[in-house]
Amino acid sequence: MELTYNEKRLLAVLKPLKDAENARKKALEPISETVAVIRENDSLGINPLRDILSMLEETKNIAITPVKKALALLEEATGDAIEPLFDLDRPDVKYLAKIMDTTEEAVVQYAGLLQTRGLADLIKKTTKHYILTEEGKKCAKEGLPERILFESFEKNIPIKELQAHPQAKLGIGWLRKKGWITIKDGIVEKISDAPLGEDEIALKKPSAGSPGIDELLKRKLIEEREDTEFRIAITTEGEMLVSTGLDLRIEAGTLTSEQIRTSEWTSLKLRKYNVNTPPKRIFAGKKHPYQSLIDEMREILISMGFTEMYGGIVQSSFWNFDALFQPQDHPAREMQDTFFLDKTEELPDNYEAIRDIHEFGGDTSSTGWGGEWKKEKAEQCVLRTHTTSLSIQYLKDHPDEALKVFCIGRVYRREAIDPTHTPEFEQLEGIVMDTDVSFRHLMGFLKEFYHRMGFENVRFRPAYFPYTEPSVEPEVYVDGLGWVELGGAGIFREEVTAPWGVKYPVLAWGLGVSRVAMLKMGLKDLRQLYKSDVDWVRNYPVYRRED
Repeated sequence: MELTYNEKRLLAVLKPLKDAENARKKALEPISETVAVIRENDSLGINPLRDILSMLEETKNIAITPVKKALALLEEATGDAIEPLFDLDRPDVKYLAKIMDTTEEAVVQYAGLLQTRGLADLIKKTTKHYILTEEGKKCAKEGLPERILFESFEKNIPIKELQAHPQAKLGIGWLRKKGWITIKDGIVEKISDAPLGEDEIALKKPSAGSPGIDELLKRKLIEEREDTEFRIAITTEGEMLVSTGLDLRIEAGTLTSEQIRTSEWTSLKLRKYNVNTPPKRIFAGKKHPYQSLIDEMREILISMGFTEMYGGIVQSSFWNFDALFQPQDHPAREMQDTFFLDKTEELPDNYEAIRDIHEFGGDTSSTGWGGEWKKEKAEQCVLRTHTTSLSIQYLKDHPDEALKVFCIGRVYRREAIDPTHTPEFEQLEGIVMDTDVSFRHLMGFLKEFYHRMGFENVRFRPAYFPYTEPSVEPEVYVDGLGWVELGGAGIFREEVTAPWGVKYPVLAWGLGVSRVAMLKMGLKDLRQLYKSDVDWVRNYPVYRRED
């Protein structure tokens, strides 16, 4: 069995420590009560072996030789670094690191290697303790809110008067929960002497297992902490190996040119290397998997002849809704669905054309939505709810030229956070305009894009969107899930294009990038895409798309 120098060194320390502990225990058997007293005073810095030796020297009937031997063994093992320690047959890592002049992490590593060889046991012990939060410190000093509130009045008090107390917001609920009061006809009346509760007792000195601890944790008055202690015990096999003798010459891991030239290396103990030992894993820098997917989408569209467009995340309601023929009373424009900002933006010069489209159809064949279109509502700024707000502005600036453009950007909606929804996410938007493009071209573009993304089976279902007609929802087939909808598409209505002088068909589509990511990455919770989970990023495979 070939051990490293540091493994041998650790064994050479553990063996005399265990011998010293065994000798100490044997010598102390006749005065066990005295030992118990010394244990209680250990925190005062009493050195057990020397104090016991002093006591034994005054006792004529007890041999002191074993204790002297134990003291000598201990001094030999620790270099006279004796400290008030017990359990030297399984010393803690902190102590071993000190006497070996190394780090605690290194000692644990050496012990782990010895444990795999059956020469030592690495003992891990985890203990819990609790600390007061800032609010907990305040309550420990001044009292819990319900206690302060309870002591603020005599037998009864009007509820409105009690509600004016600074502690009423939290205190009244706890007073009722603890059964200290009743409330009837607007009067709060004490029905208990309010004895000191388990939570109040625990708050003074929180400790594991104390009644009331769970309640304090729920109220966030205390926080749980864990302390981990490592101890190391030499095994019988380890003792036997030490008894046969250990070569404690320092091993040379590298050689200097001088040692080679003078042949000094021939007298050195050379460190042996196990080429089968796996090296420490190195994590190279890499893109976040989600960013890699976004870049892949971008590369596919550029390779299909598209140009990327950009725009701000703050848009006026005019561009986000009105210019896309979305009525001003549409549910999506309510406060519960959209992030409205305390800001307005001046409308473009030709905004009256959009007003007319909404009210009566303008110069198109449409009849519009009817009613009064309000300019101030269109001026209200929002965090963009889709990137289509950029597409319509791009069309306004390029009304009479063939184009193929796309945008990948973040959009914002007032969604409740759950495994499939977040209030902000990425959307891919694309438009194509030319003299003779048709609905078949739109489906062809989408099929080609999804095929390049790795989805072999693609189909389309009829759908409805306010600003496209006809409209479809593309679906892809995923093993284990079946057909999954991946966005919306259609041809812009004339109400959308006519106000800007666009005379050719405009194909448009959009899809949620995060939904594609969940399918491609096998995720069940899209929040994983936005977490600072370094391990997940490190272990997610890097791949290159094959065209």
